[in-house]
Parts: sequence; structure tokens; C-alpha cells
Amino acid sequence: MTEGFLMTLGHDALILALLVGAPMLGVSLLIGLLVSLFQAMTQINEMTLTFVPKIIGFGLVLLVLGPWMLQQMMRFTVQLFDLLPTMVR
Repeated sequence: MTEGFLMTLGHDALILALLVGAPMLGVSLLIGLLVSLFQAMTQINEMTLTFVPKIIGFGLVLLVLGPWMLQQMMRFTVQLFDLLPTMVR
């Protein structure tokens, strides 16, 4: 197991984390922005107002993109198991 191999493995893991996490973070950012605009327009300063829309948004993202996210994580895991014999040497 060389340094280059470890760097490539770490790079691939970070890219996978970004790909899988980006939809959830994007939805959270968008919903937070919309709720903040709504609160600014109506002058409602309730801190818990963002939780329900974010939970609904997360659920919708998981419903739509969940299979793709799981497929990407399974692909990476299978790739790791395939590389396991070369890691031991």
C-alpha cells in the first residue's frame, strides 16, 4: 500500500462524500434562505420555523435521490472490498 494509493483512496472518498451530501446541503440551504426571506417579510422571529420545512425537504430528497445515493455508496464499498487483497500486502 503506497502513499499514492492512499491519496487516491482518500480523494475518491471525499468526492463520494461531496456527491452524496451535496443534495441534502443544497436543499437545506435553499429552504433556510426561503424561510429567512419569509421571516424577514413578515417579521416573524421564530427559530423553530425552519425545522418542519427542512425535514419535509430532506424526506423528498431522500425519496427522489436515495436510490442513487445508495448505489454510489455501494459501488464505493464494493470497490474497497475488491481492493482489500492489495491493501494487505
